Amino acid sequence: MTPPAAAQGPSLPRHWPLAALLATLTMIGPFAIDSYLPAFPAMREEFGVAQIAIQQTLSAYLLAFAFMMLWHGALSDAFGRRPVVLVAMTVFAIATLACAIAGNVESLWLARALQGLCAGAPMVAGRAIIRDRFHGPEAQRLMSQVTLIFGIAPAIAPVIGGALLNAFGWRAIFWFLFAFSLAALAWSWRALPETLQPQARQPLHPRVQFRNYRHVIAKPDFLLLALVPAMNFSGFFLYIAAAPAFLVDLLGVSTMGFAWLFVPMIGGVMVGAVVSGRVAGRLAPRATVRLGYRFLFAGAALNLAVALLVPPGVPWHVMPVFVYALGSAVIMPSATLLLLDLFPSNRGLAASLQGFLHFSISAVNAGTIAPLLSGSLWALALGTAAFTVASYALWTVYEHRSRTQEILG
Repeated sequence: MTPPAAAQGPSLPRHWPLAALLATLTMIGPFAIDSYLPAFPAMREEFGVAQIAIQQTLSAYLLAFAFMMLWHGALSDAFGRRPVVLVAMTVFAIATLACAIAGNVESLWLARALQGLCAGAPMVAGRAIIRDRFHGPEAQRLMSQVTLIFGIAPAIAPVIGGALLNAFGWRAIFWFLFAFSLAALAWSWRALPETLQPQARQPLHPRVQFRNYRHVIAKPDFLLLALVPAMNFSGFFLYIAAAPAFLVDLLGVSTMGFAWLFVPMIGGVMVGAVVSGRVAGRLAPRATVRLGYRFLFAGAALNLAVALLVPPGVPWHVMPVFVYALGSAVIMPSATLLLLDLFPSNRGLAASLQGFLHFSISAVNAGTIAPLLSGSLWALALGTAAFTVASYALWTVYEHRSRTQEILG
């Protein structure tokens, strides 16, 4: 029987105050992606390089982000959640300053990679903090609240980025992000709780870490549950990575109009988070995931139909993304909690490995798949449909394994 949260340590601020802090910290990573997308043409012109060189600033960030995901959880399991977040946010602020003053694209690649190395710590530690102190429906509700608030960042980031770009130039985007990261660091220093008691910490020893990683990776259910939300996210991350081509080249939107994509996309994430929170305690996690897949398949089918039948333009070609993102957000909290519950003593490490798989796939998506498909609305819609089918196939395997294990006892 799972002990109540109150019995496991000092009481913590619940619901919206804690959710707001964790969501703000988690915003840092996606804000560093979405805010500068409208600036790609301006950066390419200033540095005098090809578009692919600017695109690689995104890949460098995501690859570093994915790699360090392997260690954020282990570090937080060894030293506690709070110190890892504070150190990571400090280094992130320094890296953001380097982006703002970069003199060439090579320097920008390095600064973006350093940002990526740090940006995942709040996400990993935040999930572990939730699971350290909350259980069952309460954990799902708090995870959904974090998702709801977190959804604000990708919606407003490109709008703010476009406004700063047109008013002050592309470097102003990174100066703004630098100020935001300092504010988040100050808030964390004052209010972020430590939820991992010293006696529950894991030694940061290479042999122990190797054994723990092997233990997690060797469990098929972990791989299935980690890949399910990664595939779902990839279905609409295609449109984020290809946003300049999708909006400007294919739909004829200006650099000030990136909200046409990001507002409905994140609106879907926020509505999905509300749905997930409302059904917590009423539907079992697996039933919640099945509900989410109904929206995913509806969004993917609508996307194919619009791409095939409707002339290029807004709002029609961004409406399916809303439905798809809604389904993804319904699935994400339940799938994540199912995954973390597989490893009660290594939740941080499990969250790290989940993040590594998630963002490794996103990096490949941004650097290869999205550029390959970005020349055609139909190709992008097919890509989303393919990711959806792959995700559902993985989920079906997981459910079959779970039912078999329940029957066998």
